[in-house]
Amino acid sequence: MPARFAELLTDEQVVRVHEASLEILENVGMLVRNEEARARFAKHGCLVDTQTQIVKFPRAIVEHFRQAIPPTFTFHGRDPQYDRTIPGDGPLTTTSSSAPDVLDPQTGNVRRARSDDIARIAYLVNELPGYDLFSISVTADDAPPGQYSLSRFYPALKHCLKPVRGSAPDMDEVDNILKLGALIAGSEAAFWERPFITFQYCALISPLTMDVESTEKLMRLTERGIPSYGVVAPNAGVSAPFTLTGTLALANAEFLAQAALEQMVRAGKPIIYEPLPTVADMRTGAYAPGAIETGIILMGCAQMARFYNVPSGGFSGLSNAKTNDAQSGFETGMSTAVTVLAGADLLNMGGLLDALMVFDFAKAVIDNEIALMLKQTGRGLQFSEENLALDVIAETGPGGMFLDKLHTIQRMRATALLPEIADRAPRNQWEAEGMPDSQTQAMRRVREILTRDNPAVFSPDVDARIRAEFEDLVAGDAVALDITTD
Repeated sequence: MPARFAELLTDEQVVRVHEASLEILENVGMLVRNEEARARFAKHGCLVDTQTQIVKFPRAIVEHFRQAIPPTFTFHGRDPQYDRTIPGDGPLTTTSSSAPDVLDPQTGNVRRARSDDIARIAYLVNELPGYDLFSISVTADDAPPGQYSLSRFYPALKHCLKPVRGSAPDMDEVDNILKLGALIAGSEAAFWERPFITFQYCALISPLTMDVESTEKLMRLTERGIPSYGVVAPNAGVSAPFTLTGTLALANAEFLAQAALEQMVRAGKPIIYEPLPTVADMRTGAYAPGAIETGIILMGCAQMARFYNVPSGGFSGLSNAKTNDAQSGFETGMSTAVTVLAGADLLNMGGLLDALMVFDFAKAVIDNEIALMLKQTGRGLQFSEENLALDVIAETGPGGMFLDKLHTIQRMRATALLPEIADRAPRNQWEAEGMPDSQTQAMRRVREILTRDNPAVFSPDVDARIRAEFEDLVAGDAVALDITTD
């Protein structure tokens, strides 16, 4: 990562945002609907009004518990080569999650997502080097009763060796997913040695509200040491003030309250400061996660995370575009670029269109290329005396050529990113190849991957013991589709 990051706030302003967040928690407080959570807050010195269910946080308590947050977070994959720890391995990139619909790669029409779509997406993510983990991108409309979460995690884990992240509506489904993990690993002990499943939850509803069920899930996941962390999602103009600084202060207060509860339940629990701050388009009230303001607020959140010495992430590559067009590209590219420059460690950015509603296979491939560009940006200039290359400059001299130098040949694959989707060929060659646009190139890549054997798939023995445990489980196969690319 660069030695310095882009910063929108001065050091004094960072402290002021922190103080403002403490003021919000101390004077306004949180509406906490979960009785057990209120009891935990009261036990640790917070002021609880049992009539209104408002909890107020003395600043000393917030300061105490936020300092208990570890400075790192590790994602484990089924294969240890894909283990990643932030901030050191950042910036990491992942797909965005839980869209209800998919753009069918055969028909080009939007339809409800199924478990076999998850299998294909997992396989795609496993083979695309820009992605470090797979956040389960869509829901599963074909899930049997009582197996909603299993119908998502099973095909995801079956086809992807990278870390898998997802959510579950309740702890019964969490337990089934953990049982699935143990069956894959070979035993509970083997799974817990390297837990390759991470859960994400939204225990907070902006503004300043903790509900019953998701707060319950936060506490249970935390008690049991299950890798997990929460998201806060204020929407400026609707559930947050219609100023970017005000939304930042509110998001920060909500993060601190959530983090305090996690640390009260289990001191030293690793978490990520991961918000989804958005603005409403006040012409219509439309939800606008593709707006550049999402990236701007996330820049402020990344700065606050560094102030707290905790890993940071964010949903910064989202788009309101309905098709994988120029809008999709510039909304994803702009917000992720500023977030990386601000030092975010984890970007939730891949594959979704239409304000998190639709997954598009081609967009996932194009976003993979954007992710590789972002990683290149994160590496920066890699300054060193060797990289100043003074010796080869002197050897070549005025009017010389660097193309045939050993120095160039040794670095030709490492120094510059070599894209697969972006076209750099001469126009006449591009015309001779049928003038393919980026969507066409991306769908060719999708077809190339999904029509070959997947090395990540479970062995028959592993699959047999999973299916013996869970009756009527979805097939979970990445069935190849007849994908048209022209």
